[in-house]
Amino acid sequence: MTELGSDAWPPALLRTERLVLRESGARDRSAFIELFASPEVGTYIGGARPRDELERAVPEVPGRRPRCFVVELDGAMIGMVTLDPRDAERRGHVRPEGGEAELGYLFLPEAWGRGYAAEACAAALDWFADVLPGEPVVLTTQSTNDRAMRLAAKLGFTEVERFEEWGAEHWFGVCSPPTPSDRGSAS
Repeated sequence: MTELGSDAWPPALLRTERLVLRESGARDRSAFIELFASPEVGTYIGGARPRDELERAVPEVPGRRPRCFVVELDGAMIGMVTLDPRDAERRGHVRPEGGEAELGYLFLPEAWGRGYAAEACAAALDWFADVLPGEPVVLTTQSTNDRAMRLAAKLGFTEVERFEEWGAEHWFGVCSPPTPSDRGSAS
């Protein structure tokens, strides 16, 4: 996978119509704990983690790494979007050597159903396409996760394969982000 240049992270704030995507800070710690302790959020990612374990384990500034965006609405964290390199040892790749950027996202349940995930993921994908033009982005979700499957289609991901992982069927897709010249053309 092509690496980000030192000038690419952290980016300036990414703003959408309703949201701000930014680097994490200490004020986001409680929202990170809420995300990972939520039974609803944990449904398709291996379950919720115990809150007391998270209180001990989550660093003062969680998620402080390249390609991890906090999604903020009206000054409060409602979720996160990541574009982490996909582990070469896992199934599902579009390159023999692996390491493609993998779109991931988690949102607090109270933010579900309002289009925030689509808005935030689209902004992160646009940023990625500007920073690393032509690099593919992959996404994996359990095929029974209807919401994630609809979002993948809305964002332009197309199915590459399905496979069994962690006791469930997973859908694996790829989105080749548009280049800046593609975005300028009429749809």
